[in-house]
Amino acid sequence: MLKFYYNPISVNARRVWITLLEKQIPFESILVNLDGDQFSDEFAAINPLQRVPAIVDDGLQVVESLAILDYLEAMYPTPSLMPSDPGAVARVRMVETITVVELQPETIPLTRPMVGLEVAPQKLEAAQQRVTVILQFLEKLLDQRPYFAGEAFTLADIVAGTLVPSLPLDSYPRLRAWSARLAQRQSWQQTAYTPDAIAAALPNIRAILERRW
Repeated sequence: MLKFYYNPISVNARRVWITLLEKQIPFESILVNLDGDQFSDEFAAINPLQRVPAIVDDGLQVVESLAILDYLEAMYPTPSLMPSDPGAVARVRMVETITVVELQPETIPLTRPMVGLEVAPQKLEAAQQRVTVILQFLEKLLDQRPYFAGEAFTLADIVAGTLVPSLPLDSYPRLRAWSARLAQRQSWQQTAYTPDAIAAALPNIRAILERRW
């Protein structure tokens, strides 16, 4: 059975978790506590980068969330989470890349004050401006579609949907409606962050942010 190494407050792990549930892939979940488990020799043997998520499937080790999603789509193609239309494929890839490469790093300065860490005002303002540009782009890209690729729910919605709804969306009615649509899915409800999990994770989140930024 596929082994899924995760932490419930990890955005990167949650997108893999949702994909496993949406595809109804049997898996064994293995909790990696971020207070030191990620630095253990056992986990480092699976992911030398010492971060979640990671999977081991029939002896194959895969790390990095987008790579894992591509593997799951190729290995377990039904139900499909990737469209066949070239234009829709391009939208999926754009949303995935923009979310992970552009948007997610910009949320780090915004998160620091929430855990009691300082951030330079100019860096905070720059991050807020960049986030605004990205959200405006995603709002326009979504257009009147229920999902980013059209009528079908895809990996684009999973990747963006595990991050975008946590941001202020008052000025983005299409993204708000899309977020509400995602929240109705069983996979979203099953993987939702609990207040207790967030409270327990705050010291570790603070330590991670101190190291990385």
